[in-house]
Amino acid sequence: MQISIKRAIERVPGGMMIVPLLLGSLVATFAPDTPKFFGSFTGALFTGALPILAVFYVCMGASINVKATPYIVKKGGVLFGVKIGTAMLLGVIMGHFLGESPISSGMFAGLSTLAVVAAMNDTNGGLYMALMGQYGKPEDVGAYTIMSLESGPFLTMVTLGVAGLSAFPWPTLVGSILPLMVGMLLGNLDREMRDFLSKAVPVMIPFFALALGAGLDLHKVWQAGMLGLGLGVAVVVITGFTLYFADRLTGGTGVAGVAAASTAGNAAAVPTLIAAANPVYAEAAKSATILVAACVVVTAVLTPLATAWVARRVAVRQEGAVARTA
Repeated sequence: MQISIKRAIERVPGGMMIVPLLLGSLVATFAPDTPKFFGSFTGALFTGALPILAVFYVCMGASINVKATPYIVKKGGVLFGVKIGTAMLLGVIMGHFLGESPISSGMFAGLSTLAVVAAMNDTNGGLYMALMGQYGKPEDVGAYTIMSLESGPFLTMVTLGVAGLSAFPWPTLVGSILPLMVGMLLGNLDREMRDFLSKAVPVMIPFFALALGAGLDLHKVWQAGMLGLGLGVAVVVITGFTLYFADRLTGGTGVAGVAAASTAGNAAAVPTLIAAANPVYAEAAKSATILVAACVVVTAVLTPLATAWVARRVAVRQEGAVARTA
């Protein structure tokens, strides 16, 4: 007898990230001593997020091909730059008012500069490529080759430093991007290594998600519910607006820009990595992980809807232009 577990999980937006994250948080909420009780490999599954993520970024780097075509470099570079620039601008503004700590009370309790930057910095690559496969052209799909450099905590660290918040020593900054760069080197020197390592990228996601979830209390997840929804909507609206015009400026229709207005599943790991690099963010990282995970789900639903709407408007406009010239 076969049970379609994988298909069931994938029906949930960002399911391979969200479902293990929730399972881990259930253990943390109702049986928090489980990892200590079993210890050994079972305990390591619930506490080993950082080593798993280190391997994940090596494999992710191997999938990046630096020999991209000029169009891919142009399109991907502009979308990459605008996405990071938007997050950086918001980081500077919020950092001025909030600093490193999250808001402690009121309807925005738990919101932090770290949460906003981590949610807006990283694009959901699978979602972007799927949408471009439907509404764009192969070159637009390939643009994610450049945009995948958003992955990991490095650019979030840089953004927080630019925002005037607690800086990170240079060895920590280098260490945060080194696994990705090593993977890129291996993947571009040897195609077989790229094929070998890149296959592990989707496999690693549920494992580090489980470990991340094991550090979350579901009581706090409930408190962050509406705030997570609002932050997800903000990611689509704010980055979708800037990316739409960036895409238009590069000769596109704007569809690719809106398709990039999402939050990657692995972005939920960034707050934990930031806190491990600089303990001053430890308090903000707890709520930020929950909020970013909520953004993954919200943007996985809203971004395809927004992309389809823009694509329909573009099609109508193009049909009108053809009719006028006929």
